[in-house]
Amino acid sequence: MLLSLAQWLQAQSPEFGYFRVFQYLTFRAVMAALTALLIGLAAGPSVIRRLGELKIGQPIRSYAMESHLSKSGTPTMGGVLILLCISVSTLLWFDLSNRFVWIVLVVTIGFGAIGWVDDWRKVVKKDPEGMRSREKYLWQSLIGLTAALYLVFSISENSNLRVLELFSKWVQSGFDLDLPPKAGLLLPFFKEVSYPLGVLGFVVLSYLVIVGSSNAVNFTDGLDGLAIMPVVMVGSALGVFAYVTGSAVYSKYLIFPHIPGSGELLIFCAAMAGAGLAFLWFNAHPAQVFMGDVGALALGAALGTIAVIVRQEIVLFIMGGVFVAEAVSVMLQVGYFKYTRKKFGQGRRLLRMAPLHHHFEKSGWKESQVVVRFWIITMLLCLVGLSTLKLR
Repeated sequence: MLLSLAQWLQAQSPEFGYFRVFQYLTFRAVMAALTALLIGLAAGPSVIRRLGELKIGQPIRSYAMESHLSKSGTPTMGGVLILLCISVSTLLWFDLSNRFVWIVLVVTIGFGAIGWVDDWRKVVKKDPEGMRSREKYLWQSLIGLTAALYLVFSISENSNLRVLELFSKWVQSGFDLDLPPKAGLLLPFFKEVSYPLGVLGFVVLSYLVIVGSSNAVNFTDGLDGLAIMPVVMVGSALGVFAYVTGSAVYSKYLIFPHIPGSGELLIFCAAMAGAGLAFLWFNAHPAQVFMGDVGALALGAALGTIAVIVRQEIVLFIMGGVFVAEAVSVMLQVGYFKYTRKKFGQGRRLLRMAPLHHHFEKSGWKESQVVVRFWIITMLLCLVGLSTLKLR
């Protein structure tokens, strides 16, 4: 929005030439992060107070850690603050004609809406199950598949008109169409290695990445500040990849696929980092507010969608190792419990408690130790992921 205004002012008079600074992506990214941070810090107390007035308090299950029982009643659904900051800041600073930012915004808000309904049913309607799993995954799948189907053609072409033409060509060919190498699966640490996926393979992979990362972040959101800081770090790192793939110069030098328009995602990533840091101000131990599913599902889906656009699905798997470990721990725990119950008549557990962060708490780690150590691990993994920019 501000970019369009600056361009209009420059066209009116040479006196407004200093507005050329708005053309620089890095300047707008810094301003997006600062805007989201300031909005979050300013609006945070009001949002938390309003959530408290609505009695939207976090319920604590009876089998949870004893140290967590004191958190009962802490306002949840604070993810609305994060989404508000991201949306306002991104709309102010990005190029409104950029289709990639729009699709990430739509996916983020869509998954946030799913989380909102789930949280609302749990804390307001007092339904302990919230949105049923089948219903939740149905809506996640609809949004994820729609986004994946759009992205497979959007990444391959440079405009929405060409996207429609490519889609028509795919339908007319009997759903058999070769895609350019940049739409393939890229392997980190290897030069120009791209495995062709085809339209169906791309859609399936993208769906799994978007929905999987959404739920993985949701599993991680269990301790004060545990999920939000890794989201900030991974999102910031993905912003670097977006800047590289969006630049014809840097992508050629670093042997990355050039995806015109993807660089604008740096604005969204910067806004997400600023909003995340603002939320951490209130979410740090002892937390004044929790993000709830409305925040966790939305942020995870945003990370997955950005990774798909910049063709770094495997790098996301590396940098988001904490999210992956949390999700895998839940799947292993549930799977092993069902297997042993069927075989031995009594369910057994691999971990003391799932997700993984609760296992370490049960093992004697303090909450702050788990959180900070998971932050350190994420920082290390993000550095490994960023090293793939040059180590190829």
